[in-house]
Amino acid sequence: MKKNLGMTDKIIRGTIAAIIVVMYFADIISGTVAIVFGSIAAILFLTSIISFCPMYSIFGHSSSRDNKSKT
Repeated sequence: MKKNLGMTDKIIRGTIAAIIVVMYFADIISGTVAIVFGSIAAILFLTSIISFCPMYSIFGHSSSRDNKSKT
């Protein structure tokens, strides 16, 4: 599994995940919307931690500097 996320991409994903979590605990979102957004936040957080996005690999995209310099 090659890393395909750059630092900026990881920061953006982590920030969006954190915003969703804050919205949940502030009771801005609840119910089904909270479940859907919570799932999205978990996916964004996980992909930012492991530096790999399956959708990027399917489409052959990479925001990592390491992968860009090799192609």
